[in-house]
Amino acid sequence: MSYLVPTEFVTKMVDSGESKVYMSTKDTLIRSFMAGAILALAAVFAITVAMQTGSPLLGAVLFPVGFIMLYLMQFDLLTGVFMLVPLALLDKRPGVTVNQVLRNWGWVFLGNLGGALTVAFMMAYIFTYGFTGDGGAIAAKVASIGEARTLGYQAHGVEGWITIFIRGMLCNWMVSMGVVGAMISTTVSGKAIAMWMPIMLFFYMGFEHSIVNMFLFPFSMILGGDFTLSDYLLWNEIPTALGNLVGGLAFTGLTLYATHIKTGAKRNLN
Repeated sequence: MSYLVPTEFVTKMVDSGESKVYMSTKDTLIRSFMAGAILALAAVFAITVAMQTGSPLLGAVLFPVGFIMLYLMQFDLLTGVFMLVPLALLDKRPGVTVNQVLRNWGWVFLGNLGGALTVAFMMAYIFTYGFTGDGGAIAAKVASIGEARTLGYQAHGVEGWITIFIRGMLCNWMVSMGVVGAMISTTVSGKAIAMWMPIMLFFYMGFEHSIVNMFLFPFSMILGGDFTLSDYLLWNEIPTALGNLVGGLAFTGLTLYATHIKTGAKRNLN
C-alpha cells in the first residue's frame, strides 16, 4: 500500500486544511458541487442495489464507490472540511483565521447543496418519467425513509433530536477516517481500501451524513414524502450537521493531531 506513518499523513491533513482556506471561491464551489452530486448518485445507487437484491449489506458495500471517486478527484465534502480546516487554525498556519474557516465551510456547504439538489431533481425526473408517474417501488421506499428519519425522530422529542445528533457524530467519525484514508497511502488501491472500510460501516449502520441527507430528503419530498421542509431542517439536517462537525473534529481530527503532531513529552524511566 506504500503506507505513510501517522506523523506524515497527519501533517498532510493540516496542509490540506490550509490549502482549502487559500483556494479560490470558484474552485471551492466547483469541487464541492461535484462532491455533493457524486455522493448523491452513490446514495441512490446503494438504495437501488439494496432494494433490487434485498440485501442492505450489499448496498453498504457498494456505496463507498462514490466517496472514493470524489476524493480521488480531490472534490470537497462539508464533512471533510469540518475536520481538516480547523486543524490549520489550531496549527497557527499563516492567514488561517476563524473567519476564513467559516468562509470555507459556507462555500462548501452551498456547493454540496447545489450538487445534491441537482441530482435529486434529475433522479426524480428519471424515476417518474418527467413527473408523469409515481416513481414506483424505489420512490415509495425513498419517501418512507424521509418520513422515518424526520417524523420518526420528532416523535421522540428532545431525545430524538439528541439521537440524530449522536448519529451525526458517529457518522463523521467514520467519514473523517475515510478522508484520512485517502492520505495514508501513495497508491490508488491503498487509498481505495482505506477509504472503503469506514464508509461502508457508517452507511450500513444508518448513521446520519449531512450531505447524503441534502440529496435524500429533497428527493423524498419530490417523490411524495409526507413531511415539510421545516421538519427536515429541524429534525434532520441541523442536528446532523452539528453532530458531523463535533464527531469529525473531536474523534478524528483532534485526536490524530494531538498524539501525532503535538505529542506529549517522553517519559523519563530513570
